[in-house]
Amino acid sequence: MSLSNGILDSTRIFPEHQVNKSAPWVVSLLNGIPVDHRLLNRELSWLDFNERVLRLATEPGIPLLERLKFCAIFSSNLDEFFQVRVAAMKDQEAAGITSLLPDGLTPAQQLAQVLERVQELCQRQQRLLFDVLLPQLKREGVELCEWHELSESEVAYLKDFYDHRIFPILTPLAVDPAHPFPYVSNLAFSVATIVRDPATLEQRFARVKVPTLFPRLLALPGGSRFIPVESVIIEFLATLFPGMEIDEATIFRVTRNADLALEDEDAEDLLQAVEVELRKRRYGRAVRLEIDHRSSTKMRELLIAEHDLSEKDVVAVDGLVDPACLWQMHAVDRSDLKDDQWQPVTAGRLAAAAESGRSIFAVVRERALLLHHPYESFASSVEEFVAQAAVDPRVQSIKMTLYRTSGDSPIAQHLILAAERGVQVAVLVELKARFDEATNVTWAKALERAGVHVVYGLVGLKTHAKCVLVVREDNDGLRRYAHLGTGNYNSRTARLYEDLGYITCEPDITADAAQLFNHLTGYSREVKYSRLIVAPEQLRSRLIELIRNEGDMGERGHVTIKVNSLADTEMVHELYAVSQKGVKVNLIIRGLCCLRAGVPGLSENIRVRSVLGRYLEHSRVFRFANGQGENQPLHLIGSADLMGRNLDKRVEVLTPLSHPKHQEWLDKTLNTLLADDVPAFELMPDDSWTRVGPVLFEPHSQRLLYEWAAHRQTRRNSRD
Repeated sequence: MSLSNGILDSTRIFPEHQVNKSAPWVVSLLNGIPVDHRLLNRELSWLDFNERVLRLATEPGIPLLERLKFCAIFSSNLDEFFQVRVAAMKDQEAAGITSLLPDGLTPAQQLAQVLERVQELCQRQQRLLFDVLLPQLKREGVELCEWHELSESEVAYLKDFYDHRIFPILTPLAVDPAHPFPYVSNLAFSVATIVRDPATLEQRFARVKVPTLFPRLLALPGGSRFIPVESVIIEFLATLFPGMEIDEATIFRVTRNADLALEDEDAEDLLQAVEVELRKRRYGRAVRLEIDHRSSTKMRELLIAEHDLSEKDVVAVDGLVDPACLWQMHAVDRSDLKDDQWQPVTAGRLAAAAESGRSIFAVVRERALLLHHPYESFASSVEEFVAQAAVDPRVQSIKMTLYRTSGDSPIAQHLILAAERGVQVAVLVELKARFDEATNVTWAKALERAGVHVVYGLVGLKTHAKCVLVVREDNDGLRRYAHLGTGNYNSRTARLYEDLGYITCEPDITADAAQLFNHLTGYSREVKYSRLIVAPEQLRSRLIELIRNEGDMGERGHVTIKVNSLADTEMVHELYAVSQKGVKVNLIIRGLCCLRAGVPGLSENIRVRSVLGRYLEHSRVFRFANGQGENQPLHLIGSADLMGRNLDKRVEVLTPLSHPKHQEWLDKTLNTLLADDVPAFELMPDDSWTRVGPVLFEPHSQRLLYEWAAHRQTRRNSRD
């Protein structure tokens, strides 16, 4: 590994992405089927995104423990990718589907390329960890240890821990004619063992599950040195097989299909159906085997055969199986190796109101609130809005959508309190929010017990919109207050995800919100909205209308979009079309992007940027320079990405922001993210992603936005 003054030569780990530069971008025929070479493969584009996450771990301007964190995030992302996307690809392969994908690959070709790319990226991650990050952390006194590196006192400590904490709960599971191969649950760690009877020389296989009752990495006395728990188990493995000899012991992990196979059209009781599917999930088909590269061919072939996998499904790890556990090392008390802390500020108008004893409702009656999390506090704004509504004697009803929330959700607790006080509370709980189904089932039951009217959305659609509606008896009559946002009502992720929220009592917007909830909880066929743009009824058509309108303006047209993902074919083609008319298109896409940028004759007026940093860029913002007339921009925020599922298969909401101060805030955000002098990744015409901006990752756009928000709110608070 090439190092210069401690700075990683990242080109050694991340060489230039290889692309087929000879492939035409025009639509062609392959075996008589149209193939659009203007589209990048969705799954490979997602892997490019995860590569960008891993590249953050090479950034010399990012503190060491934060770089380690990005290695952990890379692994966590990959776990979910295999549980859902690779599982779906393997289902297609098993079903014998051979029809071409829009980019020209067959499902089998796509899967092969994906698995090859994963192998490459995982090898890079291990090299980065063991050649660069862990050695540098060791010099700083934070260490992931191997057994031979332990002191006598540390060995004694671990021996005692093993004897009293680990050994009593271990269960060796033998495989022989009387004992079938044990079931290995999803993402569970196991020690695969071959033991030999010294009397008969007969070999037997056994599996020892690594318990989850304590952390994967055990902290040694002092708290800054760690060792994987499986290393301790392997060291003392003989205690589980007295009188036998250990021929081999290796760590492995199996990943299974974790997507819910639920047809809610056929489910009479959706809550019960989800609970049944959650129990079935643990028995999903195996899709990946991770195993120590030192394992024998015999061991590897056995595990492959027992899990109905093939060699291509194996990730042989030269280092640490599942580096997601490195989050534990990130938690060590070493502020000098972490990012400096940014304390969220309270919106100035809310801070002034709190000091004077005025409610959020009084503030919003004066002017709507635009909130930018986590720069501005989620707790003192959105949570406080719901908290005040729950105890306010003037509040008549509260309606809310819940897509993802935390296990200890303060907002859900406020809703329960309101219902117990006699307030009419209705909550749409989306039971099919992937990987949060169990949490949502738990809250749905708790809310129902408290008297909340709980519904589970529309048949065939996920409800992804973020909306709260409060009806309050003000001095001049009933008034509706609404919060509409881009992020989930989750207190934990609100501190980690960048999102926008809007609290308003504008009659036309709140009337639309009331119409939306009536649609979600009741029956309606034709729903018309005055200001809100709602999927699936009108979102696709309205966005196309706005994009084409910019096309009609030619070189005076300008489209700026910030979303998590861009994969919808029609939207890609619409953006291509207007860019060819001279419209400037700026796209800020955090994750996957199926559009090709900067290609002469196709998309030379399109710029695609990906911004990654300490916060997960999560807000969705749409700006059309002439959306309300010539030189009269339209600004929208909401819950929808540019993917087929968001446009056609989910309930999504985009909200227009008309106040000049709010438009200024959005413009400031977009311009900061697009500035040439901040770190980012840009999509090149050869389909590679290039790191741009300052070498040392500072000033980062998120830092600039935090400082700007903090300054504005401090100034406003002092003025108010």
